[in-house]
Amino acid sequence: MESSLKNMVLVLFTITLISSAAVGGVYLITKEPIEQAKVAAVNQALMQVLPKYEQTTSQTIEVATLPIVAHTATVADKTVGYAVESMSKNGFGGTIRLMVGFDTEGTILNINVLEQKETPGLGTKMTDEGNPLLTSFKDKNVSQINMTVKKDGGDIDALTAATISSRAYAEAVAIAYEAFKVASGAQSVAGDVATGASKQAEKGGYNE
Repeated sequence: MESSLKNMVLVLFTITLISSAAVGGVYLITKEPIEQAKVAAVNQALMQVLPKYEQTTSQTIEVATLPIVAHTATVADKTVGYAVESMSKNGFGGTIRLMVGFDTEGTILNINVLEQKETPGLGTKMTDEGNPLLTSFKDKNVSQINMTVKKDGGDIDALTAATISSRAYAEAVAIAYEAFKVASGAQSVAGDVATGASKQAEKGGYNE
């Protein structure tokens, strides 16, 4: 009986050891391709939201306790625009990550959705070309608009039946603007960001 128990423990230990080694091996094999894919996605997004540039420099700026990466694009050492990797943790499906491009005056040139896990056919429409969220921001100087959805008294058209997703998108843009102001030298530190998304997250509730 004792011998059988020892054998069972040994077998289980061996299986666990092999499984752990296999998981570790898969991680090592896939880590580099995953990182390369992330870098490629960021580079592609930079080209989509910025005017033509020769090079970019990056810095991390804390906004609303989030580490936000701001890229400064230059041509012959002259700044031509800024791109901010922004995010909101208040999407209906979790984190939403955007790349927001600004000209030197703070006008939004374009927005690229880097990551979202929203409801298919509802919140996922934020990735569609010409969707209401994008058109509410594109070519607008965000210092001159209220960056909350119209349901909350702002200027932003929400996606149909996807209010929380829309609030989170707008929040990510507002966070990007705070990072832009620091990156461009308009202010030394990022300000507070109080949006419909953060207020909804505080009190809970239903989405879409």
